[in-house]
This record gives sequence, structure tokens and C-alpha cells, in this order.
Amino acid sequence: MSQKSSDNGASLSQNGTSAYTFTKEQLAEIEVLKTKYPEVQAVTLPVLWMAQDTFGHVDPEVQRLVAYTLDLPESHVHGVAEFYTQYFKTPKGKHVLDVCTCLSCHLCGGMDTLGYLENKLGIKAGETTPDGEFTLQEAECLGACGYAPMMQITNDVYVNHLTPEKVDQVLDQLASGDTPDFESIPMPLVSTTSNNEAAGGSDE
Repeated sequence: MSQKSSDNGASLSQNGTSAYTFTKEQLAEIEVLKTKYPEVQAVTLPVLWMAQDTFGHVDPEVQRLVAYTLDLPESHVHGVAEFYTQYFKTPKGKHVLDVCTCLSCHLCGGMDTLGYLENKLGIKAGETTPDGEFTLQEAECLGACGYAPMMQITNDVYVNHLTPEKVDQVLDQLASGDTPDFESIPMPLVSTTSNNEAAGGSDE
């Protein structure tokens, strides 16, 4: 197995063929990335992101391309890709819906939201719609317990306080090519005085 180059870029070739190729521009960008880190291993993360943005996933063949491009062991790249759930190890739909179903979200209706999406899209969690538009997934925790039920869209925007009506609106937005706006939700603040009083103390 060897890395073959062409006028358009470089690809990993097995028996002379490969489905995935980095362009000359991407290879130049990778060389720039290498200058920003003391060890080439650290470049694995951004190059995997580059690959996922380009190919839609980082399946084993894409991981192999990244490893050869960076001259790193395939086991290293595989380990990094497997560690982070944000890297898609298999092809996904255009929009990946991660619905949080951990304890906090579960108690606030996370499973109901997941079930509603399953019925609405006609698929089960872990599946992709036949048109390739949506992949539905369960997420263990997305760090937004105070905004449950919620979901993340394709490793990007969070959609909080979900209801069936809000889910319908989000699906319509995505189907039309729009992305829901970022929701800024302030956390409630508790004053030091209130904390002290609750503990039986005072500010004096």
C-alpha cells in the first residue's frame, strides 16, 4: 500500500484505486498546520476534521488516508477517531441529530423527544432516512442539563427546551437549507448573600 500523488492532490491507493483524495490545497494547509505544533501527532485532530468536512465521515479508509498523509501509524489515527464521538466513523445523513437521553434529559422528556423524532422521520435511533437528509442518534450527555430536552445538530448548534412544535420547526428549517439560530440562554445567578444565608452564615 502506498500514497500516490497526482496533479490534483494525493490519495491513498490500494491496488491502484482510492475513493478519497486530499487536494493540493488541502495538502498545503496540512503542511501549515504541522508548523503550529511541536509534534505531528497533534495535527491528527484538525486533519480528521478536514477529512470529515470533505468526505462526510472518517471511516477506516479515510483514517488510513490521514495516517499516510501525516506519516503516522494507522493505530494512532484510529485511536483518536474512536475516542471522540464527534468524528463519524460511518457515513451519516446531511444533518445529524444527537438527542440527549442521559438522566437529566430523560427526566425532562428526552426519550419522548427521541420517540417523536423516530415517528416523524420514520427511522429508529442510529438510522438514516432513505433520502440521506437526516441521521438520528442518542447522545449520552451534551452538557446542557438545564435546557432539557435538547439536541445538537451535526456537531454544531444546540436546540434547547424541545417540544413537538419546536422539533417540527427545526426539521422544516433544516429541510429548507437553513440552520436554527444559536440560542443564548443565561444561567440563573445566586448571590453570595443568599448562599451565606442558606448556610446559616452572614457577610459580616
